[in-house]
Amino acid sequence: MRVALVHDWLTGWRGGEKCLQAFLQIYPEADIYTLLHLPGTTTAQIDARVKGCSVLQRLPFAKRHYRAFLPLYPWAARSLKLEGYDLVVSLSHAAAKNVRVPAGSAHISYCFTPMRYIWDQAPQYFGAGLSLAWPLVKALRIWDRAGSGGVGEFVAISRFVGARIRCFYGRKATVIYPPVDTSWIKSAQPGKEGEAFLYAGALVPYKRVDLVVEAFNRIGAPLWIVGQGPLYKQLRKSARQNIVFQGYVADADLSEAYRRCRALVFPVTEDFGMVPVECMAAGRPVIALDHGGARETVKGLRFWENGRSTRDLLAVGEASGVFIQNRGGGGQLEALMSAISCFIKNEGSFSREVCARQAALFAPQRFLSEWRSLTGRLGLAPESCGVSKA
Repeated sequence: MRVALVHDWLTGWRGGEKCLQAFLQIYPEADIYTLLHLPGTTTAQIDARVKGCSVLQRLPFAKRHYRAFLPLYPWAARSLKLEGYDLVVSLSHAAAKNVRVPAGSAHISYCFTPMRYIWDQAPQYFGAGLSLAWPLVKALRIWDRAGSGGVGEFVAISRFVGARIRCFYGRKATVIYPPVDTSWIKSAQPGKEGEAFLYAGALVPYKRVDLVVEAFNRIGAPLWIVGQGPLYKQLRKSARQNIVFQGYVADADLSEAYRRCRALVFPVTEDFGMVPVECMAAGRPVIALDHGGARETVKGLRFWENGRSTRDLLAVGEASGVFIQNRGGGGQLEALMSAISCFIKNEGSFSREVCARQAALFAPQRFLSEWRSLTGRLGLAPESCGVSKA
């Protein structure tokens, strides 16, 4: 059985690329196709399996500004030729699932999310220019919905994404959580108190790092910010001395930040979110927004409800974090500060072992087992490709 893996673009080492690496463990002889490929930005194993790129690869400036080529995504996806494959697995948050799959080939889409740019987050991406861009957005929605019809089986990375697939495409999706490899993360020392709160991730508007900076400007507690992005200078200028910006760090340094922090602050709606799982693997709790994928990965306190579940989690010490109430609008800063205050008040109730056990629920072994179960049900078992069950 011949297998093709289709990825949107290979321009960095993020969660989607980590999932692609995991698929190469299942299908080591698979060919990879992508809209755009920058060698050296992922892994040598991924680079070695790339067989084809879209027409975007040949366009000037596309390698740096590929998001600006949004109007050309339908053309780019159509340019990928996938003849001769028995199984096509698209790993998609944009155009990969819209490739044309020949008759007789099975197509499973491992969907990170329906394309945010043209669906529910179009106002955030286009801003004041949305009215001018609306004809393009409308046309891309028609194309994207039509492309979803060419998918034989949707697999979502979370129930949250499954609901979005149902909303925008009218399709059901099996949920298989992404594999989170935490073997590189060192666990916090038993009884060792954390030194500072932590934000880890890109410094971009939708991550709401501005809320984190403003909250700690007011609280005054130490905060480490790991990551880089277009907001770096602006945020650093507005931050007080209790906030330390570390920029981009290697994995070893990120592991140190995880295990030495008091808690990760994660105020964003993510489709899944690997960073909270990584932090919990180090034995540290998470202060996360009560929305999106974090609701499925973090066992958090909803302190504003003051209900039985919160009291029980505290009583038996089974919480792995605190949720931030999803108020929206101007009330989100106050909600974040209230969640931080709740965490500080109950900091001694969070167990290193409980956090690590929660993270272990998303280990690569679970992903591999559930994927094999799915493909077995579809008559497309991985061992048909020469991969053993061991």
